[in-house]
Amino acid sequence: MSRYKEFLKNFEKSVSSAKRSIEEIEVIAVSKRKSTQDILAILQEGHLSYGENQLQEVKKKWPELSSIYKNIKLHFIGSLQSKKIVDIITNCDVIHALDREKLVNIISKLDKSLIAKKTFFVQINTGSEVQKSGVDLNYAEEFIQLCRQNGIKISGLMCLPPENEQPDKHFQILQSLAKNNHIANLSMGMSNDYDIALKYGSTHIRIGTAIFGKRS
Repeated sequence: MSRYKEFLKNFEKSVSSAKRSIEEIEVIAVSKRKSTQDILAILQEGHLSYGENQLQEVKKKWPELSSIYKNIKLHFIGSLQSKKIVDIITNCDVIHALDREKLVNIISKLDKSLIAKKTFFVQINTGSEVQKSGVDLNYAEEFIQLCRQNGIKISGLMCLPPENEQPDKHFQILQSLAKNNHIANLSMGMSNDYDIALKYGSTHIRIGTAIFGKRS
């Protein structure tokens, strides 16, 4: 059995255990630092949703792959740099880590027809970690409103729980914040904790190792 099929088997069990419907969850195969050949093996299994965290990798790998597989959805899951944001939005379908006013100002000035085709998530720093990206929890609702006022439709929230803490609390915080602000989607859960994230309403799980194996 391939690693991908093994993952799907475990994923289906986790979905069932969380009493969720498999149709409401998007599995993002995190293909950062993976070769075109590695990705092709998963594309040939029929998987069409992928995540990258570096613009240079997006530009190097995906134009060719997208020309062969027309229905690919590309998620940018990395930290956003203001000087690269326009390029990232142009080349990706879903942006997961909108987290500061400067980015909102840049995006609000872009062509409205381009923005309308893209999906945006706000990254929330649920653990108030100084070294980590994300909007501070105390400013989260204000930031979501700022995005909306600037014509950026926020479809979801994203978080990366602190590595030294149980993720449950952080997933629950994000779930409550989304509910309070009428936001439908939650990008939370990775290879080691997606089963927990599903219990807290995650709609987008970001899976790297469980699909592609360890990165070199």
